[in-house]
This record gives sequence, structure tokens and C-alpha cells, in this order.
Amino acid sequence: MRALSIALLAAVLAPLAMLGVPLTAQDSLPPAPYAYTQLEDPALEAQAVELMATLRCLTCQSQNIHDSDAPMAGDMRHQVRSRLAAGEEPEAIRQWLIVRYGDYVSYQPEVSSTTWPLFLVPAIIFGFGLLLLFRRLGRKRSDGEGTDRAPTSEESA
Repeated sequence: MRALSIALLAAVLAPLAMLGVPLTAQDSLPPAPYAYTQLEDPALEAQAVELMATLRCLTCQSQNIHDSDAPMAGDMRHQVRSRLAAGEEPEAIRQWLIVRYGDYVSYQPEVSSTTWPLFLVPAIIFGFGLLLLFRRLGRKRSDGEGTDRAPTSEESA
């Protein structure tokens, strides 16, 4: 019975262990040529750095691709630099990356059919908070109008 349990466990875990093989294969590739090499033209490199600072690393998710050391960010830096060197405009490159990786790649999302809740929901929550605040302050003012003042000499006589 114990041998059967071990065989069953091995049969379940072996395919799961194989899932990590393609992921480690990606890291063994050499970096793209422009991943860590700057462009020779300082003006183009400045445009590249400015654009890369507005694009999110899909691996790290908390860093832009300019600051990230992830292989995916290196590939994205290569794409930005090689497309700039080929004469593409930064906004065209940003749009290409958004089409390829989705709206999440940009730190400056545009209002679209998929991102409108990002812009509307915070405004609704803020408005609801203001409404609650004004109602609570209004109630305290109306409740405490006659109780906080001291009685005058005419009222005490």
C-alpha cells in the first residue's frame, strides 16, 4: 500500500515539476543586444529612458522597465531602443507595447472600455465619503444647537 501511495504521489508531482522547465529555459538565453547597451545618440537614448520610465515591468510589476533587472524588462528595453533607432516615435512604440502586453504595461493608462472603472470608481468612493462627512457634520450641528451655550440671566430668573 505504501509503495502505491509513493508511486501515485510521484505520478502527480512529476508533471508539476516539468512546468518550471520552460521558465528556467528563458533565463538561460543571452540578453537582447539593446537590453543593457545604450544608444549612441544621446537624444534618442534620452527619449528611450523617458519612455521606459513610463512602462511597467511585467515580471516585477512594481518597477519600470528602465530600473528592472528581469529578463522580460531587458527584452522590452531592447524593443524600445531598437524601434527608436529605426525611427519610430515614442508614442507609437508605447501603443505597440500596449497592444502586445495589454493596458497594464503602461503607468499612464488611457480611458477605454476596459479601464474606465479605474477612473470612475475612486471618484464615486470619494463622493460617497464627502456625502457621509457632510451628513455627519450637519447632524452634529443641528443636535448640539441648544445644549452648548450657557443660560442667560433672563433664562435663569
